[in-house]
Amino acid sequence: MGHRALIAYERPDSLYNIHYTHWGGLHLRVKVQITKETPFGGEEASKNAQRLFAALIESYDDETVSRLVENSGVAPTDIDHDPLTLAISLEAVLTEYLDYLHHEAFYIVDSDFEVTAYRTHWFWLQYDCQRISGEPTVGNGALRTVRWYNGEPVGDGYAQGEFRALKRVAGDLCDRELFSPGSTGVSFRDAFSVGR
Repeated sequence: MGHRALIAYERPDSLYNIHYTHWGGLHLRVKVQITKETPFGGEEASKNAQRLFAALIESYDDETVSRLVENSGVAPTDIDHDPLTLAISLEAVLTEYLDYLHHEAFYIVDSDFEVTAYRTHWFWLQYDCQRISGEPTVGNGALRTVRWYNGEPVGDGYAQGEFRALKRVAGDLCDRELFSPGSTGVSFRDAFSVGR
């Protein structure tokens, strides 16, 4: 178990390096940990981490990245120093890397270290409905922005609960055959009025 998330760091070429964090989805905590001084999170500023980050956003090949990470001397943090992939578009991240079921959060870090946190929402109902079987989880969902106040997410738990409840209702309606998983044009209002 973990609270997995992906982090997209903007590069000078307007592409992104993607890093993984096993616990970064928990309370969206890495949003406030990522700074210029602590590019991979952590408690204290590290010149080694800053140098490694600067080298990684300029790198294009895995061999160079492996050597840089291995020789960096950077202490472990919540965010893996070794990127999952280099120089990729945001569209490719969202459709080829982001697992909307297993990644709880997604972060975008721009070149000025402004961090935007998103919650992931997987649309499929295989765990909420007996009539639906497995569907792809990568590239199959939506992102929701999170409001912040005084360094804390506002209403995040409520919005997550609301989404889970809507999925349970939709799954129940599919199991009752009020609409099929492949149907279009059936609104929740129409589904609730059937049989009244």
